[in-house]
Amino acid sequence: MSARDAFRWPPLALISWPFEFGTPDLGMGIGASLLAGDKELHDDLAAAGWTPTLERIPAADPSGGEVTRIFDLLRAHAGAVRAAVRRGAFPLVLSGGCISAAATVAGAAVDGQATGAVWFDAHADLDTPEDNLSGSMDVQALSILTGSAWQAAARAIPWFAPVREEDVLAVGVRDLADHQRLRLERSAIRTFDAAALATLPTRVYLHVDLDVLGTEIGVANRYACAGGPSLDGVLATIDATFDHATVIAAALTAYEPRSDRSGAIRAAAHAIATLIAKRALEQR
Repeated sequence: MSARDAFRWPPLALISWPFEFGTPDLGMGIGASLLAGDKELHDDLAAAGWTPTLERIPAADPSGGEVTRIFDLLRAHAGAVRAAVRRGAFPLVLSGGCISAAATVAGAAVDGQATGAVWFDAHADLDTPEDNLSGSMDVQALSILTGSAWQAAARAIPWFAPVREEDVLAVGVRDLADHQRLRLERSAIRTFDAAALATLPTRVYLHVDLDVLGTEIGVANRYACAGGPSLDGVLATIDATFDHATVIAAALTAYEPRSDRSGAIRAAAHAIATLIAKRALEQR
């Protein structure tokens, strides 16, 4: 391929969010960095028809507390995603946690147009400060995205508008404490199926927490659990989402290399990212 040919190929913006607890290259943040630097993954994306570029969100001021750091990072991340979209790139986020979702959607969404979300995750991520028992911000990621937690801080993320709960479809959610199960049951979030997909807005964010895959397949992170869809099932659901909607951005999150002793999750991440890249190119 000549330099001229490469110039004509559309850009795919790999955006690395290499953080856990707002700290760079810790735990699952290491996985985001590893995937971002994975030559084989870059080669797969190029073979799918893209010219991958890579941007790493810079670390926040370490003197701030965890919540302060996270929202500083979210504001920076929204800006990086919006800049990628403005130059015609498709944003594929490699994130240490699900908490990046609100900023990804903020940066990729078109003002005034409804956005839906297809949320692959073993966990609901619908905790709020009022009911959370773990102290984790990441298990509040979907609550932030849908406007039921940290509302004032979320409003400070550029271009942020909440996604309606009824416009979120969950895939593979199963590992829930009692309060989390009750919160999910009381929400308007639905389980993914063809009928529900048909009701989503025509612009959708695709969120793939790799622990949606059960430990029978591989161990994505220290929060992974048994059950969940097969890799083929995940790929088929991604295909169905692209068949219905324009996917405005996608994310692969929560990969922890020390947990993935067999390498099965890293291989799955390659397969998922490559399919997303192929289908995103078709919608150009």
